Amino acid sequence: MPLKADLDAIDWKILRELQGDGRMTNVELSNRVGISAPPCLRRVRRLEEAGIIRGYRALLNAPALGMDVVAFCLIGLHHQADAELKTFAERTRGWPIVRDAWMVSGESDFLLHCVASDLGTFQTFVIEELASAPNVDTVRTALTIRRVKDEGLVAFEMKP
Repeated sequence: MPLKADLDAIDWKILRELQGDGRMTNVELSNRVGISAPPCLRRVRRLEEAGIIRGYRALLNAPALGMDVVAFCLIGLHHQADAELKTFAERTRGWPIVRDAWMVSGESDFLLHCVASDLGTFQTFVIEELASAPNVDTVRTALTIRRVKDEGLVAFEMKP
């Protein structure tokens, strides 16, 4: 699959480093990728402006904040016309318990990543909000046991 952006080896190093630690200073980043700070900053800004770097955020420890339940929900809709898919996608944005949502292919139409304070809160959400939402046909849930891998979203092994 061809790249959708014109990136050189330094750009890939910048992306790899920032994905591992988005809080490092530009000076630290420039040292890690082997260029001086001003061109490093220009490259980062170019990657941001091109939409390759979408943003920066803190990764929070959910259990330390009392959010002990992590679950995934597979949602099947009665009708999958474009308007219905868009309506459900928009509805997910209004549910704070849903932290990430994907439209998927296969037996289900959406995959939701949910985080809740406790099992009762999650169950209430599934029964009162999710299963009763318009056009929802099936809801399958999977409660997580423990996270076994936590990496950035993009793997760099095959890149320069």
